[in-house]
Amino acid sequence: MRTPSRPELRRTGRLSDAPRPESSVGPSIADTVDSLADFHLEHYREASPLQQGIDWLTERLGRPVSVILIVVGLAGWTAYAAVKTGGAFDKPAFAWLELFGTLSAVVVSVLILVTQRREDQLADRRAQLTLELALLADRKSSKIISLLEELRRDHPDVADRVDRETDDLATPADPKAVLAAIDEQTEARRRDGP
Repeated sequence: MRTPSRPELRRTGRLSDAPRPESSVGPSIADTVDSLADFHLEHYREASPLQQGIDWLTERLGRPVSVILIVVGLAGWTAYAAVKTGGAFDKPAFAWLELFGTLSAVVVSVLILVTQRREDQLADRRAQLTLELALLADRKSSKIISLLEELRRDHPDVADRVDRETDDLATPADPKAVLAAIDEQTEARRRDGP
């Protein structure tokens, strides 16, 4: 699945103007695609008009044609100033060119930082969603295993036996305990060396 562009999401609220996903995939996948599109759309709609303007400008400046236009503009300015001043690089036209270049670099840097900050917010939300879904899937899997074990114990044709691994898998993972174990193992390996 491709990631929709910001203007496309703001404009249409959909991943694309193509037919709805139901035509090419099953309903459960189409629901998932719609949920992801809504997730992205909500993020971009929450942006203030100023943020949307900065996103628009950053997106335009991030295209290859912008680099070409900047190089052509600088070459034109330099050629014009060289002809106008007789090749003297200490004349005001070159100082203005240097000032323009410096100010442009500062503005572009700030635009990139602001846009990156918003994209980081979206990445953090995705990571949180992924974690929550993983925890939910773990709980569901544990419940399914415990139900199957219960069915096995209750079914008269299946021999009843103790299965420690299944008992362990039927218990949902404790995220704090897992994180503590990972930290402990990482620290132990760091102490012991490679």
